[in-house]
Amino acid sequence: MTTQNQLRAYKYFSGTILLIAGMLVWGLFTYSSEPEIKESQPTHSKMFQKEYNIFSLPVPQNPTFAGEPVPIERSYIRESLDRELLVNTYWQSQTLLFIKRAAKYFPLIEPILKKEGVPDDFKYLALAESALIMRASSPAGAKGPWQFMRGAAIDYGLEVNREVDERYHLEKSTEAACRFLKSSYEKFGSWTLAAAAYNAGRSHVLSELDRQKTNNYYDLLLNEETGRYVFRIIAIKEIIEDPEKYGFHVKEEDLYYMPETYTVQVDSSVSNFADFAISYGISYKELKDLNPWLRDNKLTNSRGKPYHIKLPVDTSFSRDAETEPDSLTAVSAAGDY
Repeated sequence: MTTQNQLRAYKYFSGTILLIAGMLVWGLFTYSSEPEIKESQPTHSKMFQKEYNIFSLPVPQNPTFAGEPVPIERSYIRESLDRELLVNTYWQSQTLLFIKRAAKYFPLIEPILKKEGVPDDFKYLALAESALIMRASSPAGAKGPWQFMRGAAIDYGLEVNREVDERYHLEKSTEAACRFLKSSYEKFGSWTLAAAAYNAGRSHVLSELDRQKTNNYYDLLLNEETGRYVFRIIAIKEIIEDPEKYGFHVKEEDLYYMPETYTVQVDSSVSNFADFAISYGISYKELKDLNPWLRDNKLTNSRGKPYHIKLPVDTSFSRDAETEPDSLTAVSAAGDY
C-alpha cells in the first residue's frame, strides 16, 4: 500500500514538473520574440531617418573678406572654410544668437567703421570675438565686445580702472579697434593680415611672415586658433548675410533690438548709481545694461571729466529740468557717447 502511494506521488510530482517546464519554455519563446510591427507603423529607425537629416554645405565660389579675395581654388583653403561653415551652421543655437544680436548691435558698429575708413566686414570680427556679449570676458583677461586686453586698451585710448572700463563701451571700443586695425593695415598692406594680427598680435604675425618668407595670410602655417580665425569670420559673414541659404529662418519680430535712448552728461561724482537710476525712473539693472562700462556702484570723478550715460527714452519719469540732479546736463543727440 505504501509502495502504491509512493508511486502515485512520484507520478503526480513528475507530471507537475513537466507542466511547469513546458510553461517556462512556452513563455521563453513567446516573450523573447520580436513584437509584430504593422506596416503602417514605421520603426524608430525609419522615423529617425525620415525626420532627421544632415546635409553637407555648398562652399561659396567667390568669397571675399574686406574686399580681398579668398583663394578658394586651393583645396586646403576650401577645406578650411568648409569646416567653419559646418561648425557655425550646425551649432544652431549659437548662430541663431549671432543673427539676433547682429540686428541689435551692427547698426551701432557700422557707422563707426565707415567713419574710420575700416571695411564693413570687420563687424563680423567683433561677432567672432565676443558673440557681441557686452560683458564678455576671456580666461586670458580680454574684455568687452572687441576683447581688448588691458594694456592694449590703454594704448589705444580707452580708460580702464575699477570704476570705468571702456573696453565694455561698444562705441568707444569700436573706435579703439579701428585704430588698431588701421595701424595693422599700414604695417601689412592687407586687411586679412590685419584681422589675423588682431587675434595673434602684430609681432607674432610679422615674425611668421618673415620666417615662412611670404606676405599672404593664406600661405601661412599658424597655430590652430589663428589659422582658423579668418575662416571663421568669413563663415559667419556668409551665414549672417544669407541665413536662409544655411537653414536659418528668423522672423523680424524675433530679432533683438536696441531700445531708443538719450544721454545725460555727468561731470562730477555719483555717490550711488542705484539712487541715480531711480532718479531717472529706471532700475539699476537697466542703467548697467545700457552702460556696462560703469563697473562700480559709484563714480568718484575727482577731475570733473565729462561722461555720457545712456538712459532709455521709454520711461514714465518726467525729465523736467527741475527734477534732474544739478550735476547732470541732458544731451539729446542720438549717437552721443
